[in-house]
Amino acid sequence: MSVLMAIAMSIVLFSSYFSYPPEIRGLNYWAFSLLMLVGGAGLFASSRLGVPDLVVLLTANSAFVCGVGLTLIGTQKFYGLKPSWWLFSLLWLLCLAGITYWHVWEPSFSARVAVFSYLVSVYYFYLTIIVWRHGEPHFSTRFLYVLLGIQSVVVFTRGTLAMLFGSELVNIMASGPFQSLYLALAQFMILLLAVSFNTVSTRRLQGLLERRSTLDPLTQVLNRRGFADVYAKELGLMRRQFTVMTVLSIDLDYFKKINDTHGHIIGDRVLVEVAALIGKALRVSDHIARFGGEEFVVLLPETGLDRALQIAERILKAVRASGAHGLPPYTVSIGVACQSSPDEKLDGLLLRADQALYRAKSGGRDRIEIAAPLVTSAVAPVMPLVAPVMTPASAVASNG
Repeated sequence: MSVLMAIAMSIVLFSSYFSYPPEIRGLNYWAFSLLMLVGGAGLFASSRLGVPDLVVLLTANSAFVCGVGLTLIGTQKFYGLKPSWWLFSLLWLLCLAGITYWHVWEPSFSARVAVFSYLVSVYYFYLTIIVWRHGEPHFSTRFLYVLLGIQSVVVFTRGTLAMLFGSELVNIMASGPFQSLYLALAQFMILLLAVSFNTVSTRRLQGLLERRSTLDPLTQVLNRRGFADVYAKELGLMRRQFTVMTVLSIDLDYFKKINDTHGHIIGDRVLVEVAALIGKALRVSDHIARFGGEEFVVLLPETGLDRALQIAERILKAVRASGAHGLPPYTVSIGVACQSSPDEKLDGLLLRADQALYRAKSGGRDRIEIAAPLVTSAVAPVMPLVAPVMTPASAVASNG
């Protein structure tokens, strides 16, 4: 039954491997691991067919050690770590050498069990540390490294008992309480570990899909949905702390001309570079999103107008100094809208920022304009309370 369940679980892992995005790696190694363990069980059974004991011991134990080792390689690939093939090869060679020595030169069943158990426990201890250090702070990850820790203790205990009490206590072909407990735990834990790792990978898939749904695929900044989510969170914080926040509406100047002259591939590279330049000019608490085409929106939490203008100026200067990596020169125009009331809707805030952006465009581009403040009274003022602020380059119209 354990063999059949291991085969079924390997099929599940292979199915996940071929179905999941390439960012989720290592599932195929766990699937091969189960098949190696099944193969090891089959090789032990071949001793009844007249296969020499030494051949059975070497091949079967090699399959078991390699099977457990593949879980280490798969886990390291899953977390983006360099695979420890050197450790995989070293433990495999030590297993072959130890079993050969204590079968041919100094026959000792308990010594063979101890060698095998200690080498396998190294894998499990190392796996526990890797998952504990690199896993996400989630229940599925905690469950996995707890299982790995239990398995490493069980295997290590079997090796210690073999050294202390000989073969009577650790011979799983004999009957006894420890033998029954070890067999039950070993078969159950191998399958449970595979299920647990598949659960961890499913958790990562969920996070990956959530990030993809909120990120722009080209620039890897937030999209409209992602921006709406972070705005809702910042608005809640604004209500509680009675702060203000500011939105920057940023648009590339003459972007159509760049596409027509240099092609859409260069245009895409320009968009990627602009997103990177804007991101470098922002603080850790700020958020940048691409709203489609060449339009970017920046959310500045807990930021008033003066500080927002400093950040906008920093963005303008960074963009003006761009044009590296064979890209054509380009500029941006920025509209700034400050939200002081938590009752203002996001659509209204973006509309005010866009209106300021349009004024920056019509005023010569490569400049900053400030949106009129939100009108809360019944009678709208005749003139905006804040006059447009122009950058040093506002007197000269940009040629794109």
